[in-house]
Amino acid sequence: MSFQFRPLAIPDVLLIEPQVWRDERGFFCETYREAPFQDQGIGPFVQENHSFSRQGVLRGLHYQVRPAGQAKLITVAAGLIFDVAVDLRPGSATRGQWVGVNLSDTNPRWLYIPEGFAHGFCVLSPEAHVTYKVSAYYDPALERGLRWDDPDLGISWPIDAPLVSAKDQHLPSMASLNPD
Repeated sequence: MSFQFRPLAIPDVLLIEPQVWRDERGFFCETYREAPFQDQGIGPFVQENHSFSRQGVLRGLHYQVRPAGQAKLITVAAGLIFDVAVDLRPGSATRGQWVGVNLSDTNPRWLYIPEGFAHGFCVLSPEAHVTYKVSAYYDPALERGLRWDDPDLGISWPIDAPLVSAKDQHLPSMASLNPD
């Protein structure tokens, strides 16, 4: 079994495409194999999360600060999402830039987001089940976020009037972050 690891416009963010076997019954693919991921510097993972959302929901932009920043490996078990990563790394040539991809259950692929990035997604199908592995345990004391609609980021979300949690509506802008 093999995986293709394709860098996106921010090269440390990777779109991972597995080898998929399809026939009249559906498809089969391997979702994770430690060795090829380790060869790419991905992992280890210590926790896996599952999120269920309805169409129009926008979750994010979330991240954890050091010492327990989280790298994430995101996939969609059911539905279609637009998934976004925003570079927050101090000194990075792409700090403040974002990349976004569609992930769905009908085209299995994963998005790898390294530590130092904010993450968010919006649901484009009637429902979506999103699973993601993380490299550090969730710690509410280290949780942070950015406004999903920060004009300085200029994220082109593919939905109008998303349903956003009260907490996410009051997150700070990128400009308010300390660059270090």
